[in-house]
Amino acid sequence: MGRDGKMEEHVINSVYLEEALTVKVYKPASFSPLYKYNICIMQDGDDYMRMGRIATLSDRFHQNQSIENTIFAGIHYKDKYDRREKYHPNGKKYTAYMQFLAKEVVPLLDKELPTYHMGASRALMGDSLGGTMALMTAIQYPHTFGKIIMQSPYVDEHVLTQVEQSDSIALMEIYHTIGTEETIVDTTDGKQQDFLAPNRQLHALLQRKCSQYTYYELDGNHTWKYWQQDLKRVLPTMFGTEIQQ
Repeated sequence: MGRDGKMEEHVINSVYLEEALTVKVYKPASFSPLYKYNICIMQDGDDYMRMGRIATLSDRFHQNQSIENTIFAGIHYKDKYDRREKYHPNGKKYTAYMQFLAKEVVPLLDKELPTYHMGASRALMGDSLGGTMALMTAIQYPHTFGKIIMQSPYVDEHVLTQVEQSDSIALMEIYHTIGTEETIVDTTDGKQQDFLAPNRQLHALLQRKCSQYTYYELDGNHTWKYWQQDLKRVLPTMFGTEIQQ
């Protein structure tokens, strides 16, 4: 199926990660340098493009004017081990990856695209560990990122503590989902974990601390089958126009 918009690629030779990473940018068909755009930066970028069908959803929602002008930018990982090193709170590249997002990806996008240059117009999105990275990066750089989208994030004591201690999270807009069947999830370290219970703990915290907070429990497990369907609700919720059609 053809896409209405345009895909571009930019390579960043990261000082923080000491490697070259590709940022794939999807512009809507109506793109014009005369307009300003929201930015949604996606961890697991290729997965969101391929399994999440984010380009198709972007085309649809821009065409029927149910979302404001938004550009989706995806960053992918080398393999599951590289992903864990960058996204997991205990990963060796965890801090460097957050610096990469805030200090290299954002300046690139602000330079190449007509963005608002405001945290409230920048979203970080991710599934599982990618959702964890989105949340933790926004807490670390609250003036850079104002929106968080996390689908079935990994949650541990470190994550809960960071949320509890953050004052800036009260000003953020957060979308959070977890599946009711996510009680036994296979992780990349070869173990199995319950994602549902700690996500409910996170929900209780965010509900108390964040005024712009959307939470859903999906009737499903830890797979793209449910995340992809949920994206049809994510985009209008987080980037919706005031008058949806």
